[in-house]
Formats: sequence, C-alpha cells, structure tokens
Amino acid sequence: MTRWKRTLAPILAEAYIEKGGYMGSVCIIAEIGVNHNGDYALAEKMILAARDAGANVVKFQTEKPQLITSQYAPKADYQLEITNKQESQLAMLEKLMFDYEVFGGLKKFCDENAIIFATSPFGIPCLEYLTGLDLPFIKIPSGEITNLPYIIEIAKFKKPVILSTGMSEMHEIENAIAVLQKYGANEITLLHCNTQYPTPFVDVNLRAMETLRKTFGLPVGYSDHTVGIEVPIAAVAMGATVIEKHFTLDRNMQGPDHKASMEPGDFATMVKAIRNIEIALGDGKKGVTSSEKGNKVVARKSIVASRPIDKGETFTTENITTKRPGNGISPMRWFDILGENAKRDFAYDELIEVD
Repeated sequence: MTRWKRTLAPILAEAYIEKGGYMGSVCIIAEIGVNHNGDYALAEKMILAARDAGANVVKFQTEKPQLITSQYAPKADYQLEITNKQESQLAMLEKLMFDYEVFGGLKKFCDENAIIFATSPFGIPCLEYLTGLDLPFIKIPSGEITNLPYIIEIAKFKKPVILSTGMSEMHEIENAIAVLQKYGANEITLLHCNTQYPTPFVDVNLRAMETLRKTFGLPVGYSDHTVGIEVPIAAVAMGATVIEKHFTLDRNMQGPDHKASMEPGDFATMVKAIRNIEIALGDGKKGVTSSEKGNKVVARKSIVASRPIDKGETFTTENITTKRPGNGISPMRWFDILGENAKRDFAYDELIEVD
C-alpha cells in the first residue's frame, strides 16, 4: 500500500494565510454540520464565531435527505433523546438541510471572512456540485466508509481526502484506502473517531491513532465527540494533524447535535491549548534551551573547599565537597581532583582550581 507522509496543514496553509489567518501544524475544523438548523443567517453567525474562536476550517454537511435516507431509517439513540421521537430520521434531516445552491453562498462568505469552507458530501448526487466549489479537501464521514461507489467517485476528483473511521474495523479502513488510492486519491488523512454523541471517555481509545499511523503510514487526526476539551488536546500531544470538533452557538438549541457540540468560548480555549501544545512539542532534539542557559550556573554544582585548605595539601573527601554555583570544576571530575595537591591556599566554600 502506498505510504503518504504529507499532512493536511501544508495543503491548506497557503490559502489560509492569504486570508489573513494563522495555520499551525494542526488543522482545526469547527464542525458546524447541521447545527445551523436550516437557517442561513445562523450559519453565517456560526462561521464568524468559529473564525473568531481560532478555527482554521468550518465544515458543513451536504445532502438531499430523500436520496440518502429511506423513510424507514431509524434515528440513533442520541437523536431520539433530544428530538421528536415520533419523527423519522428522514423528516428530521429534511428540516435541517440546505439546498445545494446555498453552499456556494456560504463558501463565498467564508472566502470573504478569512476562514476555509469545507463540507462532507453525503452521497454521490451532491459531489459534482460541491467539487465545482474548488474545495481544499473532501471529507468522507464515518458512515460512508463502506459505500464503495461513493468512495470511487470521490477518489476520481483527485483531491486531498479526510477519511473518518468511526464504527470501522481495520480491514474496512484498509479497503477504503485501497479504493481511494486505486482511483486517484493519494493525499489521505485518517481521522480516528467514535460516533456516539457524546462519546464516553472509556470508548475514546486515543492510542488507536498510533495504530492507524503505523499500519497505514498515513497522517492521522481525531474527530471528537466527547464533552470538554481534554481529549482533543491529548490527541494533538499524541500526534494528531487534524482536530475536528462539533461547534454550536448554544448547546441548548434544538437539533440532534447541539448537546455534543462546543460553544465558542470553550472552543477558543481548546484552540489556544492546542497551539500551546504544538509549540511545546518542539523538534524532539534534546539540549540546553536558550531560556534555561542562565540557570545552569545557578542550579548545578562545582567542587569547592569544605574547610580552609593550605597550599600543598592533598585534596580528599575531608576537605572538598560539591556546592552551587556551577561555574567551577564539574563534580563529574571528582575522582580526577582527589589526590591532587593544592597549588595555593583555598578559603572555605572557595571554588577549587587545579590548573
């Protein structure tokens, strides 16, 4: 299987910087999804709020519900808990989805307001329209990872792909990658994901990111459905190149995903923490940093006289010891100094010299 080491951030960085934003090594996606509740004005407010909170990308979901969801499709348990139990999944989605043409306006709004627009196509019918928007990447949602004809059509556009892996076994992920690469999509980022809203911490399993990276040789990221900011931050510390988090203006709004989404204030806190972790990870080289150089003399020790020493006296464990500061002979030369004769008098606590 082809190994692809390129991360998503360089793919997006140039366009994002041109918009006046900051692109770190981690791409942070605010998943608006269907949290706009079918309200265009609300979608614009959410775009601006996500940008101000530090997101690099806002991502929506594009579909024609009647083309991808049958009238018999049940709702997920988490959807039943917070939406009308008598309403079908199809009926729920029909109230939430924008027509295809709306996304052109949202893309333009994003371009004008310094944030990258993206959307997940749910099904083949919307692919052609969306690729006409010159999207920077195509996101394959977890539920489509076994949709062979859909994956083939996405691969043919030869754009970078983010493949979410919720609900997937390793062989299913391998199969999807193989199809993508066979039909022309070679820039693939895998997102570890759990699709329960919200995800229990016991089911997060962040170490699976490392399994994906080692197995497939591809950049990895994390799509988060937990409550709080801890898990995405930990994912970055473990090497995630993409973080996706559901975003809302108010978790109390009506709709299936708001409860498991993050409000702007918390999202901004998460972004700041991620950027700090990016810096803190460093380059992996161990050495003395510029900030700590001045502390070496203060914190380390030197060989000093533990009592007055006369010229000609032999240095022994009875008359020398180690004390701060560290601007004299290093204690690592302890056995070199023992047995030498003092070339001059030394006062108590004075740094020992032998040359």
